[in-house]
Amino acid sequence: MTQTIMGLDVSKHTLDASLLHDGKTYYQVVQNDLSGFQQLSAWLKAKKCQQVHICLEATGQYGFAVAEYLYYCKYEVSVVNPARIKAYAASRLKRHKTDKADAFLIAEFCQKEKPALWCPPSPVFSALKALVHCLDDFMAMQQQERNRTEFSSNNPLVESFVIEHIAYMDAKIKMLHSAIHEQIQQDPQLKHCCELLESIPGIGELTAARLLAEIRNFHDFRNARQLTAYAGLNPRQYQSGSSVRRKSRLSKTGNASLRRALFMPAIVAKNHNPVIHDFCQRLADRGLSKMAVVGAAMRKLLVLSFGVIKTELPFDPNFAQEEVSFT
Repeated sequence: MTQTIMGLDVSKHTLDASLLHDGKTYYQVVQNDLSGFQQLSAWLKAKKCQQVHICLEATGQYGFAVAEYLYYCKYEVSVVNPARIKAYAASRLKRHKTDKADAFLIAEFCQKEKPALWCPPSPVFSALKALVHCLDDFMAMQQQERNRTEFSSNNPLVESFVIEHIAYMDAKIKMLHSAIHEQIQQDPQLKHCCELLESIPGIGELTAARLLAEIRNFHDFRNARQLTAYAGLNPRQYQSGSSVRRKSRLSKTGNASLRRALFMPAIVAKNHNPVIHDFCQRLADRGLSKMAVVGAAMRKLLVLSFGVIKTELPFDPNFAQEEVSFT
């Protein structure tokens, strides 16, 4: 008996569902809100679908609510990287792009590829991620306003508004920093993981919070290679035949927020973390460019983070210098 599959194409206001059930294909459109979720669940029950594998793309906040609702309705849910769906569509030579066609494509992908099942993060990690993302948004807006102050507007009123806005965002950023700190201190697991991560020179409380918010559970990864691939920090080789041999680069096929969280800490660690400093010096002596060295430092910092969480031991430079592999 073939498993019932449903592909969901998620947009801001609607959900397009393609159901593969008993050898037939059904199509439904509902609103992307609680009433639409309930309508979708009732539709599945009306079709007498008991065990359903539902697949949707990771589209940020637009798809999180429906994925969580369906998970708690006891359906199997997979949330996949949109790049996988795009690559699958290219392999099938799909020439048309509509919401209905996309929903069917996602259902077909789920049926053939059987992606891993998803479960929602705990409320503690959801709250931490929301705070971290809100902080990053405010810091980005603050930087935009500061950039405006570099150029005179020739209008005192405009300049006063910009200065006032910067002061407002300064206050909100301080409040968010305090909220993140309190969120970590109130949960024993978060507090313990942050203390382990902060033992690594180059990682402070905010970076530790960003890592935990994006990775959620280091133990979901079997080894450090899986984690660096998830972050898009694994090297990507390009070789064809005997003549085409390009330099290896970071794949960048992964969590971009995680890479951004590691960029500045890697620069700090390159100068102040003895393990990463020596590692980067060896790479520089081999002729690697500055940005390639920073990328390698980001990867090394993530590997060390995986190591302290996995072993539940604080960072020890002597232990790390022995090049004990966590991969």
